[in-house]
Amino acid sequence: MTATRLPRGSVFLVEDEVMIRMMVADMLEELGFSIAAEAGEINEAMRLAQSAHFDLAILDVNVNGKVISPVAELIKARNRPFIFATGYGSSGVPEEYRDRPALQKPFQLEALAKMIDTALKGATV
Repeated sequence: MTATRLPRGSVFLVEDEVMIRMMVADMLEELGFSIAAEAGEINEAMRLAQSAHFDLAILDVNVNGKVISPVAELIKARNRPFIFATGYGSSGVPEEYRDRPALQKPFQLEALAKMIDTALKGATV
């Protein structure tokens, strides 16, 4: 008899670098999450932020030179937790969202898992 791992939830992933997006998607699946939707540019991300069903979003701060703030606003309005991923450090996160969890790129599986747990616990409080 094999044990079946229960899904932990679904994630909306916004990342403009295809290879990074694939790597993060693999990491999420390893952690037991499914990928609800993926976007590599702002307009697509805004459309999906309004229509996709997801439990958590991971947002690249800078998507093809555009700041992710409009997408974050849509997700916040839907009362869904989200995490920023940035290569710019915490100063790269839009000022109005500096209270939100942020992962410094590049990140490891353990850091991603811890950040997801923090974001999901914060959403249920």
